[in-house]
Amino acid sequence: MSGKSWVDANYRFIAAYQEVNARIAQRQHALALYVTLVVSILAALVALKPGATAGHVPVEWLILGFPVASTCLAFLNFKAERAITNLRRFLSTLERLERNHHGLPSYNTDPGWATGANKARRFHDLAAVVLVAGGNGIGLAAGLSIYPERINENPLILWAAIGCSIASMLALLLTPKWGFRPDA
Repeated sequence: MSGKSWVDANYRFIAAYQEVNARIAQRQHALALYVTLVVSILAALVALKPGATAGHVPVEWLILGFPVASTCLAFLNFKAERAITNLRRFLSTLERLERNHHGLPSYNTDPGWATGANKARRFHDLAAVVLVAGGNGIGLAAGLSIYPERINENPLILWAAIGCSIASMLALLLTPKWGFRPDA
């Protein structure tokens, strides 16, 4: 027996696909995390509504929690997309070993399959945009409705929150630009 050890392409392919599935699961968990954060911040806004102690609690800073959560979602979505793209490039390379992609269907090498997968994954990005728009819209509207005086005293916070929210939605809409495309 020689001292060399190697793992053949099939095992590398299986391992890479397991990693792709893990990254897809991470994207789904990021959505769940975002919803949890938004609901928690909204609950805090409602729980701190004007009363005896409301004057001492900086509720306007809670308003910034909505765009911070959506920005984190956009970053996590981007990170997962880049990892999936890198893994799919690796898988595509393995599919092309010894020109096997000419005899067998190749999910990552054949543009027909890869494009279909990308279109299906686009719905995740759209769902994220809808969640961010809804979460920020409801959160900022609730903050403005419950604490109009505090928000009017600090309008810059509201505008910063709106700007950051819009930027995170744009980043989520642009995520497919960084996605995997098979080589021609």
